[in-house]
Amino acid sequence: MASINSEIKPFSAQAYHQGKFIHLTEADLKGKWSVVFFYPADFTFVCPTELGDLADNYADFQKLGVEIYAVSTDTHFTHKAWHDSSETIGKIQYPMIGDPTGAITRNFGVMIEEAGLADRGTFVIDPQGKIQIIEINAGGIGRDASELLRKVKAAQYVAAHPGEVCPAKWKEGDATLAPSLDLVGKI
Repeated sequence: MASINSEIKPFSAQAYHQGKFIHLTEADLKGKWSVVFFYPADFTFVCPTELGDLADNYADFQKLGVEIYAVSTDTHFTHKAWHDSSETIGKIQYPMIGDPTGAITRNFGVMIEEAGLADRGTFVIDPQGKIQIIEINAGGIGRDASELLRKVKAAQYVAAHPGEVCPAKWKEGDATLAPSLDLVGKI
């Protein structure tokens, strides 16, 4: 299972991205902030609402230098077919990684073995390739791109400001905390 501050494991995969099939590895995720967004399957119900929400907010992630990678155990061919046949999925501009062997899904620890599908796992990875945020939802619970964006901003802030932390509900521009002996018992 992937854990906070662990480095992403090596992988090699095909993805559908902006009308083309591309090859991706873990090296493509390094050097920038990345969101790896696992979902159970193409042509389903909650998944398109989540992926569409990410597509609607993609420009905001891009402004922060963040690339999104959607991953399911479908093939890159299936991703293309879904992209071509669904108005919601047709909006997607970020790579959709095919993981038909489940290798990437297992690397991140979100494989539902008895189903051969991924849990709804979200991983925020820093430019060094280390996981900074992990969120895993049950299959029936969709995620919110605006909340993910808030968390990414907090992770980026903490990375850029050593010695500061972001309290609950922190939003860009809000006050942060500098943990110290003086704060113990005062919050």
